[in-house]
Amino acid sequence: MVVMPILGFPKIYAFAVITWWLLCTQQPTTKAAPQTNVPVEQQPNNASPPPPSNESGQQPATQPKPSKPGQQTPPTPKAPHTPKDKAWQVLVSACTGDKTSDRATAIRVLGLVPNDRKATKLAIKALKDDKPDVRAAAAAALGDMNSRKSIPQLRIALDDKDPSVALAAAHSLEMMHDNSAYEVYYEVLNGERKAGKGLIATNTSLLSDPKKMAQLGFEEGIGFIPFAGIGWGAIKAIRKDDTSPIRAAAAKVLAKDPDPATTKALTDAAGDKSWLVRAAALEALAKRGDRSVLHTVELHMSDERAAVKYTAAATVLRLTAIREAGSAVNQMHRDSLP
Repeated sequence: MVVMPILGFPKIYAFAVITWWLLCTQQPTTKAAPQTNVPVEQQPNNASPPPPSNESGQQPATQPKPSKPGQQTPPTPKAPHTPKDKAWQVLVSACTGDKTSDRATAIRVLGLVPNDRKATKLAIKALKDDKPDVRAAAAAALGDMNSRKSIPQLRIALDDKDPSVALAAAHSLEMMHDNSAYEVYYEVLNGERKAGKGLIATNTSLLSDPKKMAQLGFEEGIGFIPFAGIGWGAIKAIRKDDTSPIRAAAAKVLAKDPDPATTKALTDAAGDKSWLVRAAALEALAKRGDRSVLHTVELHMSDERAAVKYTAAATVLRLTAIREAGSAVNQMHRDSLP
């Protein structure tokens, strides 16, 4: 019924009607997914909102997590609170450092700190250092400490391959009246050890190293050996100033002068322009044990010359120990009073 009227229309109208009819009756091939408007508060519990973004659209950097309760953070080095703390910090840093001359000097001045377990331990450990200057410094320091507990280690050092170490060990053992020291002195005199004993470094005598013998002889000659290796340093100083080593030797001898005026002279000498004199004066002040100069000595722990700085630090430790011991004795006396 519908076809007949359409056939009566012109062809263009018939085509338009058929096209319209086909479009109206065609089913869509895909259906859009139905959208549900679910309020935020009704979304599933396991849904998590997207992380916030900044104005540029990038995700913000991850913030560091706070430390857990009870978790310890690495301790930061503490600044020394007292001159004694500073003195130990200066010496331990040098004794364990990489610079050979600093290790030798710092170890050597430990001899100014007797009856101290920490100083003795550092010196004994230094006897095994790979540098002979440090080993010689340790051997000499232990003698100054009168460290009898180190005698077994010093006996081993008598056979050190370096002559300066063997002689330093012998000197320390002789100071503590240990007869094994005479083996080395016998070798110095005769060129070989006594029967049954090997030479230094198996077949090398002290006499085969003229340079070492000259250095050791020079050090003994001026009577000034505050730390290892100063012999050649003093020789260089003599070329420019013939009086510094002699004045330094005099300062060392004055350590035994009981005159109070000498304390003032040594305190002034600690500020001398020559580092040899400054170091010798500080060593003498340490051995005098006059704690009244402690504050002045503390100032020299900032000396630009390492040898002076380390000697000052050791002097501070020695004088502080004397002051603390004196305070303890005074307290005991006060406690004993009725």
